[in-house]
Amino acid sequence: MKYNKFVLLEVNTFWEIIYMVYTMKQFAELFQTTEHTVRYYTDIDLLPCKRDEGNRRVFDEESVNWMRGITCLKNCGASIRDIKEYCRLCRLEESEENLMARYRLILREREEVHRRVAQAQAAAEYMDQKVKHYEDILAGYLPDDTNPGKWETDRKEA
Repeated sequence: MKYNKFVLLEVNTFWEIIYMVYTMKQFAELFQTTEHTVRYYTDIDLLPCKRDEGNRRVFDEESVNWMRGITCLKNCGASIRDIKEYCRLCRLEESEENLMARYRLILREREEVHRRVAQAQAAAEYMDQKVKHYEDILAGYLPDDTNPGKWETDRKEA
């Protein structure tokens, strides 16, 4: 991966990288999303970013950390509203109440992702059965009964 910019600091004749700065394009590629999505996330205050001397958005490691969380929640099926609420809670001062609110939100998202996994597993099992059925038809063990357009015709003939 190419990085466009980084800041160097000379310390006792050694160069240290203080932090990486990603351009919009690099950041979008890093998370396999579009620049439009990244721009939207910054516009609705989900994702922090800084501006360079040309007023272009740039992203640092803090942005990377936030985007990891946003991406994870999005992949779980969380709504933008729920992700915004989670990010809002994360930005508040730490408290037991705040921690419990984030915990409840994460529990809700976990339940949803487990429900989606169960649905996906059921769909995969159904498709496995369909593949087996087609293989039996192709091998000549069964007649072709897979065309819905012929189901009514086949029933009338029987």
